[in-house]
Formats: sequence, structure tokens, C-alpha cells
Amino acid sequence: MATSVASGSGQLRFKDTIYKGHSCRQAYSVHNISVTKCTQKELSWSNGVSKGVRINKSNEFHPQSKQDYRERIVGIKSCLRDGYNKYFDFAVIGSGVAGLRYALEVAKHGTVAVITKAEPHESNTQYAQGGVSAVLCPSDSVESHMQDTIVAGAHLCDEETVRVVCTEGPERIRELIAMGASFDHGEDGNLHLAREGGHSHHRIVHAADMTGREIERALLEAVKKDHNIFMFEHHFALDLLTSQDGSETVCHGVDTLNTETQEVVRFMSKVTLLASGGAGHIYPSTTNPPVATGDGIAMAHRADAVISNMEFVQFHPTALADEGLPIKPKEPRENAFLITEAVRGDGGILYNLSKERFMPTYDQRAELAPRDVVARSIDDQLKKRNEKYVLLDISHKPRDEILTHFPNIARECLQHGLDITRDPIPVVPAAHYMCGGVRAGLQGETDVRGLYVAGEAACTGLHGANRLASNSLLEALVFARRAVSPSVDHMRNSSSRPDRGATRWWARPVPPRSLGGGALSNIVKRTREVRKELQLIMWEYVGIVRSTIRLENAEKRIGELELEWEAYLFQHGWEPTMVGMEACEMRNLFCCAKLVVSSALARHESRGLHYTVDFPQLEESMRLPTVIFPASPVNSSWSSRQLHRQQIL
Repeated sequence: MATSVASGSGQLRFKDTIYKGHSCRQAYSVHNISVTKCTQKELSWSNGVSKGVRINKSNEFHPQSKQDYRERIVGIKSCLRDGYNKYFDFAVIGSGVAGLRYALEVAKHGTVAVITKAEPHESNTQYAQGGVSAVLCPSDSVESHMQDTIVAGAHLCDEETVRVVCTEGPERIRELIAMGASFDHGEDGNLHLAREGGHSHHRIVHAADMTGREIERALLEAVKKDHNIFMFEHHFALDLLTSQDGSETVCHGVDTLNTETQEVVRFMSKVTLLASGGAGHIYPSTTNPPVATGDGIAMAHRADAVISNMEFVQFHPTALADEGLPIKPKEPRENAFLITEAVRGDGGILYNLSKERFMPTYDQRAELAPRDVVARSIDDQLKKRNEKYVLLDISHKPRDEILTHFPNIARECLQHGLDITRDPIPVVPAAHYMCGGVRAGLQGETDVRGLYVAGEAACTGLHGANRLASNSLLEALVFARRAVSPSVDHMRNSSSRPDRGATRWWARPVPPRSLGGGALSNIVKRTREVRKELQLIMWEYVGIVRSTIRLENAEKRIGELELEWEAYLFQHGWEPTMVGMEACEMRNLFCCAKLVVSSALARHESRGLHYTVDFPQLEESMRLPTVIFPASPVNSSWSSRQLHRQQIL
């Protein structure tokens, strides 16, 4: 890969850039420092606008109306079962808030496949506790929300993106309410607005401490009622199907693995939306669900999409520390239990184990400082005192208020012998959110034609170097909606989808049925061990506080571990086009871990979530995004190449 960090005069420099068929906007004039040689083109947050797939073949399976759909439903279902090739106008990878909200809109214009790795509700959205930030109070303003976002993002945010999201956010909330999402209201009948760290006003719309779950419920109910949307559960996305049109990469769909039948299913589509979430499981402790293995980011990178700002990994300061619970969980958690930012926003205080309040000594905003500040402060306390966790105390608030605002947290803690209305909560930082991802323009477009991105998998420029609390669901809602119009235009301007013969353009991945049971069992076992080794390397060397030598060690050790693992696979009969759940998740984890390390090494300053002891100060000349360009597949690893581009051994 080729990693570049923009450098300049200390001022963000802009120039006019015009894209045919789309509105003009300003773009960074980036002067890149290349770590490795590659062909680079000037990028902006708007670059790579989709122009439509130019394929001149007959249209098929494209119902023009609900009546057409009903008349063809028997044929469609037969098609879906035949040959494991499926044809849709839109393919949506991921079933969180971004994917579902987008699907509901584009379904008004064509057929939609929603491809989800596990159960439809199993996404990062489901685990979002705090809420959605939006300007809904008369005393609040878009300018204030923008300022809070930019300050939290260490002034690396794209101002135009911030303005768009903060301006359009309130309408997106109203749309959710109209769809049936139920949020908490105050005694005056108005929405109850909470406040969280980094926010200057009360602007967090929430449903107790289970906001994501409520939004997911409302969206899934709407999706179930839409006859143009097909939900494909337990379909693990493997790689995007791409081709070259001159110098441009074009996306035609995605290969998936049905993890229940172990069959490869190919989805051909005119438009593909990546809404697959983040990569929290590159670390050993994360609040993300098990499905968050960076699949979308890795697939996009292998498909030559530009990746940006991967060094900015947000560690949530307050995940439940099981070691501090009176009754320990019987089994290790697959993902850490989140203690929402809203607890501190409601007056929660952080103490060390000597009952000393420590946040005011680190930042004048104390517990209401942005997450990067609080996480580093806790990390410093733990290292200085050689302790495993700190304490978050909300017990000084009225009991009824605590139980009303945080019923899910109270219930979880009580199961382990802790009453949060009387005792402090043991907490520790855990990997939580990727501020970087697939570089996207203002309409969710990428530089791969026909590929759009929204949600945590995207890097829109909103978060900069650190995400402001409760801006993630907001961003997902806004960009899912903004991606609809260009997606529909792209679908209509594409003269047709590739016909059935086009599926032969790409070699089909194969499940490892030819391997003996013993060989496959050994591969799975070794892969799980390698996964833990990678996670420990990332936590030890690429955690909350970093250094150049530790990042270089991480780069070296990850490279060696990846080569050793791939050698083990191939020595035991694995072939380059073989696919399995554990192995393909592992290749995505390797890919994302390398992207994080490469980006971190390229940023020679401390900004937001990226703190390095070798460059502890902000450098104004570095106040531009990190950009990772596509690299030549020659001599690259198995994890870095698309399955249909694999070298035959």
C-alpha cells in the first residue's frame, strides 16, 4: 500500500474543483509525502463521483412497479435459487442504521438485496447506547454543534461535511420518529435531550440507554413490510466484483459465503452500498459485536478504493471492567459491555481505586472532556498506579433518575452483584469506533464507480481526528439519505446490469470441501490462535499511546505473523480461491490492522485519537487527512488481493 499524509504551509489550502453532473465544491489541495511509490491523483472528499456503469446489454430482473414485482415474484424466487447468482438493482452490505435507512429509500426505485453477516439486528447500531445528536432545542444552534464537532475532531474535520451533517440532522430524526422510532420525552412533552462529553448543549435524542436498539427495531419493521427488499441473513461478504473501464475501477456487486450452507452466492447489482461497520476486533477488547472485523474497509481497499484516516481509532473510555465486578462473568465476553458517555454527561465522576477524582488534573472540562482526552487520562492512571480499572460513580444522583436513564446498564451490573445506584462502576477503555475508513464524498460516493459507502465503514471527514459523542448514528442517517439520489441516478443511467454471462468475468471462490476434516480443523484452530496474537500486538503496540519504535515493531510482527499464517494455510492444502468464515475474517483483520499501523507511522504529530510520545505536539502543517492509495497486487499477501485476482500456486 502507499500511505501519504498531506503537508502544507499550516493553512488548509483549497481550490475549485468541478465534477460533471454534480455540484461544485472545494477540495483539499494535497501535497503528498509517499511512503512507497504509487500512482497518485489529487483527492478531495468529493473525488471519484460515480458516472454510471457503461454496459450495453439487455436489461433483466428490473421490475418497474410493485405490480411488475408481484407478477414476477415466482420467477424471481426461482432465479434466486438457481445457480447461486442473484441480480438486483441495489446491493446493500450491512444491516445497521446506514444500510437499512438507505435500503428503504432506494427500494422505491428498484429491487434491493440487504446482505447481512449474521442476524439482521446484529450490528454496531444495536449496541449504540447513548443516542443521536441533533439541534432540536431553541437555545442550541447548528453553529454550536459544528464547533463542538470540530473541536472534538482536533480541527481535522471537513467543515463542509460538518455543516451538512449538523444542518440535516434534525430532519433525519423527524423521519425516524415518523417511521415509529420511540424516543424519551420530558415532563413537558418534548423530546428529552441529554448531554454528553464534548457537547456544549443538551442535544442527544435517546431511548433510555438503548437508543440503537430502538432505531434498529423501527427500521427492521419497515424493511419487513417492503416487498422490494430481500434480506439475506448469514451471508458473509467476501470481495467486491470489480472490473476496469480505462483508468477507472467499476463495481458490479459482491461475492458472499452463506455461512449456514457453506455455499458461495454471487450478487450482481448496478449499485453497491458498503455499510458494514467498523473493525473493533483488531483489538482484544472492543465494544463492537463479533461481526465487526473490518470486512467492508478491507474489501474496498482490495478493490482499489482510497482509504483515509485509519490511525484514528477511538477507544471508548468506559467499558465495563469485568475484573472489578463482585460476581465475574462465567465466560469471557465476545465484546465488552459499554457504559455510555451519557453517564458522565448526567454527572458521573471518575475516581481511581484510592477514591481520588483525577479528570480535573488532566483537562478543565473534567469528565465532560472528549473521549480521546478521557481515555488517555484513564490509561495514564492505570499505568502510573499499576491498576486494572478505574471507577465511574453515578450513585450520588437520585435512584429513580438513574434507573430511568440507564435501565440496561443497571440491569447488566446487577446481574453481576453491583447496584449502580449505590456503588461505583468499574470501567476501562476498549476499542470502540473507527474514525477512518473508505474515503467518501458528500453523497457517499467513492472513487470506485458504482460503489457508495455510509456509516462506520466510511470516512466522510465529519469526525476528523476524534468522533464527538453521538455523532456516529447521525452521520449514518445523513449519509445513507444523501447517497440515495446519486445511487438512483447511477442505476437509471446504467443501460443494463451485466447479463448472466458476465458472472464468468470473475473466478468463483470455493469452500474448502476438498480438504480433509483434520486439515480444516487444524487450519481453523491455528487461525483462531493467530487472531488472538494479532489482537495482542495491536493492543500492545498500537493502542491509546504510541511511539515510532513500537509502531515499527508492530508493522514487522504483523507482517511476519501474516506470512507465517498464510504459509500454514497453503501447506495444509488451502488454495488461494478457497473461502471460510474464520480465514476470510482473518484476512480482513490483517488488512485493517496494516492500514491502521501504516497510517499511524505516517502521521508525525499527536492529534486527537493518535497520540505518539515521539511527536507529542500538534503540527499545523499536518492538519490534513492521511490517505492510503491502492497498491500494485504484485508480491502482495493473500489478505491484500481480491479472491479473483489470486495468484495460482
